This record gives sequence, C-alpha cells and structure tokens, in this order.
Amino acid sequence: MERAEAEAIYDAGREACVEFILGLAAEVGQHGDRLKRLEEQVRQDSRTSSRPPSTDPPKSRQQRRAEARAKAKELARKEGERRNAGGQPGHRGSGREPKPEDQIDEIVDHYPQECGGCGRQFPVKQRTGGGRFGRHQVAELPPISVIWTEHRTHQLRCRCCRARTSAQLPAAVAGSTFGTRLQAAIVALTAAYRISRRGITELARDLFGVTLATGTADAICQRASGALAGPYLHLQDVVLDQHAVHVDETGWRTGGDGRALWTATSADAVFLQIAEHCNREQFNALIGAGYSGIVISDRWNGFSHLDPTRRQVCWSHIQRDFRRHADGLAEQKTFGEKGVPLVARLFAAWRAYQHHDRARLQAEIAPVQTELRALLEAASPKKARNRWHRQFANNLLKVWPALWTFTTIEGVEPTNNPAERSLRAPVRLVQHCFSSRRLLSNSPAWLGFTWIRRPFRLPCCA
Repeated sequence: MERAEAEAIYDAGREACVEFILGLAAEVGQHGDRLKRLEEQVRQDSRTSSRPPSTDPPKSRQQRRAEARAKAKELARKEGERRNAGGQPGHRGSGREPKPEDQIDEIVDHYPQECGGCGRQFPVKQRTGGGRFGRHQVAELPPISVIWTEHRTHQLRCRCCRARTSAQLPAAVAGSTFGTRLQAAIVALTAAYRISRRGITELARDLFGVTLATGTADAICQRASGALAGPYLHLQDVVLDQHAVHVDETGWRTGGDGRALWTATSADAVFLQIAEHCNREQFNALIGAGYSGIVISDRWNGFSHLDPTRRQVCWSHIQRDFRRHADGLAEQKTFGEKGVPLVARLFAAWRAYQHHDRARLQAEIAPVQTELRALLEAASPKKARNRWHRQFANNLLKVWPALWTFTTIEGVEPTNNPAERSLRAPVRLVQHCFSSRRLLSNSPAWLGFTWIRRPFRLPCCA
C-alpha cells in the first residue's frame, strides 16, 4: 500500500479506519493459521506421519552423539548405576546350540601331535577317542550343480503297416526346459527374496550354472501364478478361519491404472489381493460380512462400520499422532506431550506381559485408561483452543472399546505391524524391479503365495 492510499483511508474518518484494521486483522489471522500448518508439515518425519524413514533428513554427527548421550543418561538414571558395555546381568544369551550327533553328516577327529609339557610325540595307537572331547561344528554347502537330463524321443516302425511312430514326451517334461524344483527356486528367490528378473538370471548362472533370459524368468513366474490359483483361494479360507486377522491396504498400479493392494495377515499366513478400489465395499469383499473374529487395523474411515468391541485399532498409529501433536503449539503441544508418555507406558506394559500374566497386564493398563480418558474428554469440546486436536480426541473416544481389546482377548496384538510388514515385501519387490509393476503378474495368486509363512510349503510349478 502506498502512503497516499493510507492517508486517504485516514481522511475518510474513524469508521473507515476501523473497518480497514479489522480486515487486516482477519487476513493476518488466516495467514498465521496457514503458516502454522506449513511449519507443522515441515517438522513432520517418519515418527510423526506416514512418511517412510528414507525421507527423513540425515542427522549430523553432533545430533547422533547427543541422542546417544541422552539415552545413556536415561538408562543410568533408571538403573541407578553406570551400565557396562556388552550384555547386562540377566540378559538371555543367544549362542548357537550344537546339533545332535544323529544329525551330523561327518565327524572328523583331531588329536594332538606332541605333548605340550615335554614335547614327546604321541604314538598312533594312543590316538583313540576318550570320554571327553571338544566340539566344533561347521556348516557347509555341498557343491551345487544342476542335473541335466536329456530326454530322447525315438521312432519305431510297425511291422504290419510299416508306419513310423515317434514317442511323446511326458506332460511333466514337455511343458518347460527347466524342472519343477528349479522353477520353484527361481520363483521363491524372485518373489519371497525380492530379486529382480535381471538379478535372478545372474544368480542362476553363477549359483546353478544355468543360462536363462529375463523373459524366461518372467514366464516361469507367470506359470507359477496360474499354478497357485487353487492354493491361493485355500489360503484365503485359512486366514479367515483365524480368530484375529490384521488388515491393511496401500496404493498399487497395474498397467498404469490405479489399484489397491490389500492384505489379511494372521500368525501363520499372509493373504494379498490386488483390488480395483480402496473402499468399504472392497474390504467387505476381502473379509466377508460374516467374519466373526477380531479385525486389527488402523483408524481409516473404511473400517468405521465395524463393531468396536470386535476390533483392535493400531497403537503405533496413535503414538505417531500424539508425537505429531506434541510438535504443535499451545494447547495442541500440551495435549501431545501428555499423550506420548501414556502410550509409552502402554507399550512397556505389553512388553512386560508377552502372554504371561493377563491380570497384571490389565492392572498396569487400568491407570493408563483412566488418564487417557480424562485427557481425551478435556480435548473433545468444540473450543478454539482444541481445534487442532479435537477431531483426533473424538475419534479415539468413538472407538474407545477397540483401544483395549488386546487386554482381554488372547492372540490380539496392540499394533497392526504384521500387516504393515506384509505390505512392505511387495512394495520392496516393486522397487527392486525398478518401479515397473508391469513385471508383476496381474493374477493375485502370484502375490498370494509369495509371503506364506509356516506351516505352508512352496508348491511346485506346473
């Protein structure tokens, strides 16, 4: 604004000046709110949002050392003494247990050549096994070599009609140049261990001594997808027969079209499905309207129709949201700073529990429930000071029973981490394929078999 314009407003009288000042104040307030939101977005990282850790800025050497010193001081304060380096008293060791003798393929005996005291040579007849001996076991791979089998089809002439007839290859042999076990190994290395098509061709050449093209590796994977269509449907039934299932979804693209990758994860298996949409209808199609178990998920609106008493929401997402509010300002910051230690106490109680004493778990969680309820109810009223965290508080109050299902039902975890880890595997596979989802089969059976856990076994390719 020029000086002449300001003087014109002043000369227009008191009412014009007041209206102009009120307009400026409203505009400043709008820009202030916008600036606050932008600053909050800048402060977000993988601990306070859904961003992956790879997007976090690198920490300086001074920051890493300061965090290490702060962590060491906190541990010393809790224990009342300085911690020594290495394993602490009471720490459970992780040494390797030796294999029993009946599982050993070869035993090699070693005897001393001479006496360590006088240097006398030990005779050969004295080198016999005693009652006590040292044990050192070495695991080694045998020489890996592919078995090449040549199938010859011969012709025979009929003595009656003099016609020649050629032998036909068996169906199991004629389908491919590569055997079923070799194809199964290629599929497992490509999918379960996230090796790209080009990488699998190099590995097959160096490890197996087999030369194959990238197109051949992809064709083997496509055939595996068709062969696993039946086990894939059986896997869905097995997962949905469990009393608790972890559910999550992420974005996906097939042939350039937007899709959604869904997962239903249990303790024994992971079921993956590429769906056209990411909505409530697709979730019902995945789980089924008649599923009577516990659904463990995040707080996405597509799960809002579920009964809170038959549901467990993810506390890792709640912890992330509290951290985000703790980075805010004024009442929002106070709200987040009060919620973060409550979540930390909850996870500490869960780690101490680990399926031992459920009564103790409920006793330690009870004060957390009381304090959290009071915190959320104080933040739920529609007031100006609560506008940045009111929706989050009301959302938790709406699903309040779903926050504590893990305290009463066996086999239910307080987080949805198993589903998150299940989705990470196919996403990483895409990254190893140079972000080209065209290399992945459109059939869901290809993804469905890939991340099967025990006790399922990898079937052979057809």
